[in-house]
Parts: sequence; C-alpha cells; structure tokens
Amino acid sequence: MTTTRRTLLTVEEYLAELMTDLLGGTGPIRQTQDVPLAQALGRVLAEPVRAVGDVPAFANSAMDGYAVRHTDLTTLPTSLQVVADVAAGSADDPALEAGQCVRIMTGAPLPSAADTIVPVELTDAGTEVVAINEAPEPGRHVRGAGEDVRAGDVIVPAGTSVTGRVLGSIAAAGTGTVTVRRRPVVAVAATGDELVAPGGSLRRGQIFESNGTHLAATLLELGAEVSRSVVLSDEADAFAADLDELADGADLVLLTGGVSVGAFDVSRIVLERSAQGVFRHVRMQPGKPQGWARWNGVPVLAFPGNPVSTAISFEVFGRPVIDHLLGREQPDGPTTAVAATGWRSPAGRRQFVPVGLTSDETGRLLATPTHRRGSASHMVTSLAGARAVAIVPEDTDEVTAGDLVEIRSL
Repeated sequence: MTTTRRTLLTVEEYLAELMTDLLGGTGPIRQTQDVPLAQALGRVLAEPVRAVGDVPAFANSAMDGYAVRHTDLTTLPTSLQVVADVAAGSADDPALEAGQCVRIMTGAPLPSAADTIVPVELTDAGTEVVAINEAPEPGRHVRGAGEDVRAGDVIVPAGTSVTGRVLGSIAAAGTGTVTVRRRPVVAVAATGDELVAPGGSLRRGQIFESNGTHLAATLLELGAEVSRSVVLSDEADAFAADLDELADGADLVLLTGGVSVGAFDVSRIVLERSAQGVFRHVRMQPGKPQGWARWNGVPVLAFPGNPVSTAISFEVFGRPVIDHLLGREQPDGPTTAVAATGWRSPAGRRQFVPVGLTSDETGRLLATPTHRRGSASHMVTSLAGARAVAIVPEDTDEVTAGDLVEIRSL
C-alpha cells in the first residue's frame, strides 16, 4: 500500500483542523447531572453557581478582641466595662451603653450597638473591665454582611473545573448541589504486537506498554471517563473489529502508535482504508506524525507511539479536545522561565521539552530538561520528573543557559 505525501502543518493549523473538521458539530456535551459537592471534584460546571445568601451572612468580627462603640474611644488610654462574651456561633446580641463593650471572638456576630473591634493585643485582656491603650480606625476589623458576595451573585461561572478551592467557595456560599456536564466517555488503545502489560515477562523485541496507562490516568484527572484501555493487534482486520467495539458508546477514541508511513503502521492503514482517515506531519518535535478520523461517527485521535511523543501530542491536541467536549474554560496560557542549561532544538519544528522547575536565589523560575537527551521521543522516564514543557519556537535551533523560554504547566 502506498501513502500519499503528507501535508505539513503548524501546530495551530492542525489543532484548528481538529476543532473544525474532526469536532465540527460535536460538543460540548449537552447532557448534565446534578451532583452533591462530595461528588463534584474534577467535574466541569454546566451552569453557573450563585450564592444562596449574602457572604458573610452577618457582620462579624475579624479578630479576637472587644466589640466597642468607637465614640467611647475618643480619649486614650481608657477603660470599658465588659458586659458580655460572644463566641463564634452565638446568636446573642447584647446591648451596649456608653462606656461598655463586649468581649468577642473571631467570626462571632457583631453586636448591633457596636461598630468597631479592638484587637486583644491593644488591651490588657481584661474580662470584667478592659484597659484599651490604642484605638483602631472606626469600623476596623469588622467583616460586613455581604462584603464578599451578595445573594444571587455568580461565584463560579459555567465551564469551571471543580477543584478543592472551587468546592470551598461553593460550600461557603451555601450551595450543596451543582450541575455538571456528563463526563466524556473515552476509549484508549495502544497498538503493537510488541507490547506487554507491565509486570509481565519480555522476550526479544517486546516492550512494556505505558501509553495506555498514562493516557487513561490523565483522562481521569481531566474529568473524563475511560471506558476501556486496551492493546490492539497489528493485524488489520482484527484491529478494525476491535475498533468497532471501542467506538461503541464512546465520545472519543484515542489511539497511540502506527500513525507514521511504515509498511505495518496499522492505525494509518485501517483508518485510511475504512474511514477516510487524515494523516499529517506537524511542525513539532516530538510528535510530528498525527492523524484523525471518524469511526462509526465517533471522533478518533491517532498519536505517534513513542511515549514522549504520545504525552506531548495529548497535551497539545488531546487536552483541548477534552476541554471542548466538556465546555471547559481554557486554562491559563503559557508563562516563561529561564533556561538553567542549554540544549539543541530542530530547526523548522516547534520543540516541546519536558522540564523540571526550580527557583534561584533571586526568585527566578528555572527550567531544566528532565533528561540529558532533551525531547527525545522514546525517553519515557523524562516524564516522571516533568512539571512543565518548555516550548522552543520553530526558528530557534539552540537554547542557551539564561535564555527566557516559554513553558506550559503539565
């Protein structure tokens, strides 16, 4: 079988092709679910979350100290009579007369007659009569009702990934149930008769399968549901039959391996023959060979099989596809770091180098390749220590220590 010469695209051109030609008319997923907060971690909000009531719900103390009327602090030092104690959670609203105050704890409701909190550090900590040596400004150390958000305000917009921080904000605003998008169902398949499950025994020519393990775990982290993670045969008819099963009920199929121009690259052979698969060369390293198709109407992304190529391909192309299916707000763009050491980069191709991140004594963020071979596509151990990828432009063939490089967090 002969293969036509491949179109060479930039990263942006190929990603745009995926979004328009592969995913055109697909997603974001319309089905939603109402889930309690305990089950919402990692999900994507389908609807904005609004505050049930004002936050804070009532004026309260920001400090341990004494609730006073500021007019009683015109002459210092002074002493005030302590007429009550109010702890957090108390419903008491003690009255105050001239020359009186209330001992109060952080978070406790501010007595209606008080307007200022004097921190205990500015007093002698008296329990019946307190000596106040210094006066804060009027209204100081009081958290006003609704000063964070008002009832009905949007506190988290639709499209937000629910993290622990997001959950805390939602809970504080009084919402116990949120509406999230259904998880996209993704089937994952690594291809190759040479692949052996981790823990098995290798014979000559075999390697341990790692791409499926990596992709399935990453998909779960991104809020997808992995229906299957399997190894497919290099025999074309068996591959096609297995692909039928993988696509059944899936929103997306991810394939790794067999996408280049080799005589036995089964992903390309089967997808070109039976699904009008589109295969490109992309100006990137690693991850140059890429492909896509629709199999029984289901989008299929086909990545190269070398482990670093697979990982980078997923970060650059797979992650945006998952975000699209979930209607997730786009993550923050790349930032920069200083190259801690130099390395070579292939001219004419955008290089993605797994890097570790540290800081120097001045606080500068430093990026160091996690493997001496930089972005070599088969150096799978470089992924374990990587916190980001350094992105080197196509027109750069060498990075020198001290250069500013673009990085994207993993």
